[in-house]
Amino acid sequence: MAFTLPDLPYDYDALERSIDARTMEIHHTKHHGAYVANLNNAIAGTELEDKSLEELLAMASKVPAAVRNNGGGHWNHTFFWEIMGPDGGGEPKGELKDAINDTFEGFDNFKQQLIQAGLGRFGSGWAWLVMDNNGQLAITSTPNQDNPLMDVAEVKGTPILGVDVWEHAYYLRYQNRRPDYLQAWWDVVNWDKVEENFRAARG
Repeated sequence: MAFTLPDLPYDYDALERSIDARTMEIHHTKHHGAYVANLNNAIAGTELEDKSLEELLAMASKVPAAVRNNGGGHWNHTFFWEIMGPDGGGEPKGELKDAINDTFEGFDNFKQQLIQAGLGRFGSGWAWLVMDNNGQLAITSTPNQDNPLMDVAEVKGTPILGVDVWEHAYYLRYQNRRPDYLQAWWDVVNWDKVEENFRAARG
């Protein structure tokens, strides 16, 4: 069954205070759309055609590069759109807030560590908050369209929150100023969705 490009859960201009509408439109329709099309082309007529996206990611080391890269791109972006929203910003609440405070000694420390993970990723990639395989929160980053669900990931786990640090995610407004983008991005984080991810990962 072919993969499809999901609709955004908000309008392209809904995140304007942090990410401009034109960037969102190009990012969603062109970049994410290309990952979906290329993934479908890469698996067409092969035994991989019947695999779920998560199954493809779990065997990233064993599939063709086109499947790894485009499958990761499809999963990462679908996840990314959902953890942002027009009513985002502020800080997490409840059990997620407690877990972040316990692990990172406060929200500000957590925020700065995630920003540093994004700044420290040379070239293109992602920065993540994950529930690792020991049930602990951890910050990590991955190159290109890799993610912590892949068997090739340096830190494996379930993504709770992730930020895209490819230049196409921010270039129209921020040009090469990745630090400015990473600071502004927190104003659109949908903490309700991140909390939902946290609860699901914890089980």
